Amino acid sequence: MGKPLTGRKVLLIALAFFGIVIAVNVTMAVKAVKTFPGLEVSNSYVASQTFDADRAAQEKLGWVVEPTYDRGVLSLVIRDKGGLPARVATLNALVGRTTMASEDVEPEFSFSGGIFSAPVALAPGAWLIHLDAVAHDGTKFRQRIDLFVDK
Repeated sequence: MGKPLTGRKVLLIALAFFGIVIAVNVTMAVKAVKTFPGLEVSNSYVASQTFDADRAAQEKLGWVVEPTYDRGVLSLVIRDKGGLPARVATLNALVGRTTMASEDVEPEFSFSGGIFSAPVALAPGAWLIHLDAVAHDGTKFRQRIDLFVDK
């Protein structure tokens, strides 16, 4: 029939079980800390004080952003309420993966024909664009844009 279940075997089974659970938890915690890109704002209370006014000003602009990625070129078309190219004074973007900062890039955009474009190598998969722009009247425009790269 086999050997009897002794106290020693039960202890070894329990130690092996909890050892595996602890090892998995430590591994997951290390991976979470390594891939965390950081804080969005240094002080959420201070950021909340102007949030409603900033959002209202941004919504008043009525800008719509359309991203495309083709053959190593990231393009952003920014249109105003009337569907015309928006009057953008400055444009900065951070392009990265949603879960880790190791592949983050800040492309240098050029403007031509109503399109902001920049050469950037993006591997297939999900990407997130953190767009920071300023209108000619000084209104700040911030938006997070999801981008999926096929090939």
